[in-house]
Amino acid sequence: MGLGTFRRWRRELGRPSPADRPSPSTPQVRHRARHGGPAAGRVGRALRRLVGSMLGYEVDSAALIARRKPWHGDPLARRVGRALRELVGSSVAHEVDQATLVAQRVQQPITTGRRIVVTSIRGGAGKTTVSALLGTAFAHYRHDRALIVEADPGLGTLPVRVGAPAARFPLGDLARIVAPSMPFEQIAEHLVALPDGCWLVPVGQTQVDPVVYQSVAMTLNRYFAITVVDCDTMPSELARTVLAGAHATALVAPATAEGVVTTRKMLTWFHPEALARTVIVLTATAPHVAVNLDEAAARLRVGGASVLTIPYDRHLAAGGKIQASLLAETTRERTTRLAAELLDRAVRR
Repeated sequence: MGLGTFRRWRRELGRPSPADRPSPSTPQVRHRARHGGPAAGRVGRALRRLVGSMLGYEVDSAALIARRKPWHGDPLARRVGRALRELVGSSVAHEVDQATLVAQRVQQPITTGRRIVVTSIRGGAGKTTVSALLGTAFAHYRHDRALIVEADPGLGTLPVRVGAPAARFPLGDLARIVAPSMPFEQIAEHLVALPDGCWLVPVGQTQVDPVVYQSVAMTLNRYFAITVVDCDTMPSELARTVLAGAHATALVAPATAEGVVTTRKMLTWFHPEALARTVIVLTATAPHVAVNLDEAAARLRVGGASVLTIPYDRHLAAGGKIQASLLAETTRERTTRLAAELLDRAVRR
């Protein structure tokens, strides 16, 4: 260890980190400033910085990011205002009645497994986020089984968004393992059980053969009432295969002028029957949307397709695992409406 490194280490031991410093307005600040943070914490942080500088990278950078407290989707002022309106407002009962009706649509009985496909025309539109939201909604409102299948090859983020403990047995391996004659208990051993009660089939980091996907989808269809498929972007061969077997489709597009225009052109490729079972989801990636959403919805309602907007949500925008309790109230309401709209179309097919 060099003399300069040792001196830096000694200085770090004597200096409390920003995380250990309370706000200057608190009574304990002068005491904490004189005595510093907990000694064990200062020593541990100094050792990690020392090892990181010696090895050429910060060892605990990922851990520091993971420890950051996630934001709530709604700012505090909005949550307080909503709570006050619930106390004194007269429209609360109407809102509860509407939410109950939407929830009943999500809970409607299903005789055979329904596949709901989520796709987009390009990456970054929010397709994976919408897939995770739908899987969570179906698992929350329904008592039967719900499955999320990742059919988007490459370094997908779906396992991270749904909080998967591990991404084992990807789609390609599962095709060689599962068989229609297997009981569900044996099938479940090769699936990923999610904390919210849903199940996941990850895709891994390999290309997916459309025939392989179709084999797995047909096999698992009998075990799950609803399967949400995070599909490859259009118009790949895999996307065409997945969409051909869809009972309903969520076409995700960014709530921008370019996103609306491009999506409108894409709709001309759809068969009229496919349009009738499609819901277009406009996702806002910024607090202020620079397009007229009413005009955008009017342009996109063609052939029986409906349009639904998911507004900007701080919790979703931050990335990482989606926690339902931290979603904005509007996000939860729109997600439930989207699940009901898609299931209505899936049951009618």
